[in-house]
Amino acid sequence: MSPTDPYGRAIRDHYLGERDEPLIDRDGSATREHPIEAFYFEDVTGESETQQWVDDWLDGPLLDMGAGVGTEALYWQERQETVAIEISEHLVKTMQDRGVENALRADMFALPDHFDRNRFTSVHAKGTQVGLAGSMQGLRRFLGDLSLVTKPTATAVIDLHDPEHERAVELFGYRDDPSPGLAYRLYHCEYEGDVSETLLLRLVSPDRLREATVGTGWEVADISRSDTGYHYRAALRRV
Repeated sequence: MSPTDPYGRAIRDHYLGERDEPLIDRDGSATREHPIEAFYFEDVTGESETQQWVDDWLDGPLLDMGAGVGTEALYWQERQETVAIEISEHLVKTMQDRGVENALRADMFALPDHFDRNRFTSVHAKGTQVGLAGSMQGLRRFLGDLSLVTKPTATAVIDLHDPEHERAVELFGYRDDPSPGLAYRLYHCEYEGDVSETLLLRLVSPDRLREATVGTGWEVADISRSDTGYHYRAALRRV
């Protein structure tokens, strides 16, 4: 996270009704306006097939990683103990303002520094933030850390992008990779003159995800694809 955190500040300003400029994602000369309203503030209900599929894999105590403004956490905390974490102080404050009961500033890539062993029964990560692990080795390290803070019977649902899907090249900041089943995205955010650090998100196919879980204490139990095809949710369980 950049010390100025334009990403988190723009989203908080939007929540407070104080945002007069767009949050811009930039990849060289290519830009797009970050769709804050659509990405973060739509209410979650349990009525859709997608949400029912996610709910079936999760139980409390639940860790919601990269929780954004807490939209999913607000939904889940009515059903089970939920801890929502974000690296951005602006987003943590926004979650707290919106009524998230247990919103904490924590790094999802340093979980053992924040939580005790066997703390959680389930884990959720929406928004493909897991790709910030950056590499297959980084993904394995993340999954290994995740096993330390979850119970032996734990489950997880994570969001990823599949570079083997024909439409994956449509993703903003897409970069090809010569290795089968891998690619990445590269871009940064700008808001009111502040510029974030460059984000590198690793894209992995379901097969490469299965490969990454070997030796981490997890296995891929199921895959659910969204309408785009390249976006998918993976249900993992401890082994």
